[in-house]
Amino acid sequence: MLFAGKVALVTGAGSGIGKATALAFARYGASVGVLSRTGEEVEAVAREIRTQGGAAVPLVADVAEEASMRAAVERLADTFGGLDIVVANAGINGAWAPIDDLTPAEWDETIAVNLRGTYLTLHLAVPYLRKASEGAIVIVSSINGTRTFTTPGATAYAAAKAGQVAMMQQLALELGKAGIRVNAVCPGAIETDIEENTERRGAKEAGIPVVWPEGDIPVTNGKPGTADEVADAILFLSSSKARHITGVPLWIDGGQGLLR
Repeated sequence: MLFAGKVALVTGAGSGIGKATALAFARYGASVGVLSRTGEEVEAVAREIRTQGGAAVPLVADVAEEASMRAAVERLADTFGGLDIVVANAGINGAWAPIDDLTPAEWDETIAVNLRGTYLTLHLAVPYLRKASEGAIVIVSSINGTRTFTTPGATAYAAAKAGQVAMMQQLALELGKAGIRVNAVCPGAIETDIEENTERRGAKEAGIPVVWPEGDIPVTNGKPGTADEVADAILFLSSSKARHITGVPLWIDGGQGLLR
C-alpha cells in the first residue's frame, strides 16, 4: 500500500477536506492522527477508520494554542512511533467585511487559526519529520490570496492564505536538505460546511463591480469540486510519486481562478 508504515497528521480532520484526507490516508495504509478542536468529530472519524481496518488516534487540540498542539503531536508520535507526513488543513473563513469595518479581534482570530495554526503545526511536527526517511508537508491554502483577490471583504483570509504559500516556499528550501518536501494545495469552490461559519458584512461596499460568466468553473460547468478531489491531490503530493516535487502551489479549482 502506498503509505504502509507511514504516520500522517491531518489537522482540521473532523469534517470536509480534512476528514476526506484522513480517510484516504488510512485506506492507503497510513496510521493517522485525526486532529480537530471538536472531540466528537475526531472520535467519529477515528472510529470510521478503525471500522474499515485502519489505525487512527483522535487528537483534540486548537491549532492556535501551543500547549494543546504540543501534547497532541507528542501523543501521535508516541502512539505510532514517529511522524512522516503533515497536512496543515485547519482553517476558518472568519469575518469577511470592508477593511474599515473588520475589527482587530476578527482579524486576529483569522490570522491566529489560519497562519499561526499552520506555523505551530509545523514548528512542533518538523523535529519528528527530520527523523523520517521521506518527510512530507502539505499546506491547505486557497485560490483566495494566491490566484484570485475578488472575494468581498476577505482581506484577513486572503492575507493568511497568501502567507501560507510564502511559508511553504520558504520552508521548501529550508527543509529540503533534511529530505522534507513542502507543498501546498489551493482549492477553489469545494463542497464543504465552511461557508456556514463565515460572517459576511458590507459585501456591496467591498465587492468588485464585475459580472462572472455562467458556469465559472470551466471543468464542471459551475459545479463545485469535492473534498475527495482535494484529498487525492494531497495524497499525491505526500507520496513517493511526488518525490521530486517541492515548493509548489497546486491550484484545485477546475479553472475557476483563471476567470477571476
